[in-house]
Amino acid sequence: MVAKKKETAKKPEKAEEKKTAKKAPAKKAAAKEIKTAAKKETKATAAKTVKTVVEKKVSKTAKKSLDELKEVVKEAETPKKEEKAEAKAEVKPAEPRQPKKDKFGRSQAVGKKKDAIARVYLKLGKGKITVNDRDLKDYFPRPVLQMIINQPFAVTAREGQYDVVCTAVGGGLSGQAYALRHGISRALDLFEPELHTALKKAGFLTRDSRVVERKKPGLSKARKRFQFSKR
Repeated sequence: MVAKKKETAKKPEKAEEKKTAKKAPAKKAAAKEIKTAAKKETKATAAKTVKTVVEKKVSKTAKKSLDELKEVVKEAETPKKEEKAEAKAEVKPAEPRQPKKDKFGRSQAVGKKKDAIARVYLKLGKGKITVNDRDLKDYFPRPVLQMIINQPFAVTAREGQYDVVCTAVGGGLSGQAYALRHGISRALDLFEPELHTALKKAGFLTRDSRVVERKKPGLSKARKRFQFSKR
């Protein structure tokens, strides 16, 4: 009888242990869920706070940038007219060129053509032209060359108003004549700067850069060939 009583007493204890063992995992799971929920809530709140802080900062910077842009636009728009007026006031008209003369009242220049070089001294006179201490007609007997030399005076309507003394070196007569025309034109431009446009349009102020083409090896001249013999 005593043994039976002991067994009956043990049975309810085992049942209680089983119940508690069954309830334990459920409690653990519930605790885990509670912890995860708490973590999620804390993360969500942290994210919300971060978002609010960032939005506030961005809004402040955006407002500042917008205000700065507006100020820049205003500053750029308003002084444009003032700057234009100041620029117009500051820009001074170009001063007219002054004539260049030496102590004897002469303008001197150098003219070139091919290998010819002509140094020209020009001053007011009666239209006398001397080349290498000789009269123009003696040095250049061909009327075409005389006409070429007098072209600057004809274009500017200054014929018979200037005396010219020239020293010509190098080249032939035609080259020296063109060099003399170039030198006279430059000297006229220095003596009377108002004549620059007329001389420039006529092309008398530019140096003619054309030169004789050099001879090539195997040819008789620059491009001329020897006669071909077949046999």
